[in-house]
Amino acid sequence: MKYLGAHVSAAGGPDQAVLRAVEIGADAFALFTKNQRQWRAKPLDDTTIEAFRSACKKHGFAPGQILPHDSYLINLGHPDREGLAKSRAAFLDEMQRCEQLGLTLLNFHPGSHLKKISESECLTRIADSINHSLAETQGVVAVIENTAGQGTNLGWHFEHLAEIIEQVDDKSRIGVCIDTCHAFAAGYDLRTPEVCTATLDEFDKVVGFKYLRGMHLNDAKSEYASRVDRHHSLGQGNIGLDAFTTLMRDPRIDEIPMVLETIEPEIWAEEIAWLRAQVRDD
Repeated sequence: MKYLGAHVSAAGGPDQAVLRAVEIGADAFALFTKNQRQWRAKPLDDTTIEAFRSACKKHGFAPGQILPHDSYLINLGHPDREGLAKSRAAFLDEMQRCEQLGLTLLNFHPGSHLKKISESECLTRIADSINHSLAETQGVVAVIENTAGQGTNLGWHFEHLAEIIEQVDDKSRIGVCIDTCHAFAAGYDLRTPEVCTATLDEFDKVVGFKYLRGMHLNDAKSEYASRVDRHHSLGQGNIGLDAFTTLMRDPRIDEIPMVLETIEPEIWAEEIAWLRAQVRDD
């Protein structure tokens, strides 16, 4: 079973994200549980929590079909003590918000070394940050998103993801989200069925499909191996439609949220319908 949706707005409350997912025919979705560009947010109150849980139950969204994303400000590999402490506190708050909402996944970008520490030291800090939050929470899996490798961001090599996972104490609560635009921009080719399958094979070899907990399905305005993060609508960018047909037909990718972050929300329903059709056509 392929769960398909988009990263929808939670304006007006997280329960409204559920309704927006329903409107586009989704059976998966992503959301921010707070403003992604602010460090602090108003705590979730009982009314907000109950409204979200009730909406999920009414519309048939189980926790494993929902992939919340943390704040873009957080850098779990921050080289400076103050910045690291601030990021760790914010990430723990994000994990706790997921706990309150009954969610079991939290998607995040791993972190950046800012040219102040080595890649290896940064990856260790990221793993230590994850361990810190996992020790203070229950039931929520930390889901590392691969990056395009812009600037000093880590996570663009599958080996980066594997190195972080290796240092996480509770392997049952760590996972990975593959973003197709990021992978392509980082140098993992997806443009034909053959190279797309080869990239998936490489992921399985280096990281392992047992850790795959979500996907972001995005075409790319950016060039192959450019390390530039620019999303596009499906079939309109440099990846092309063959990749997404291949992903929809790969039996190794099942029972996880597959979420659009493409640039035209008005056609999300069409993109979801097209993706579903690729499975039916197999």
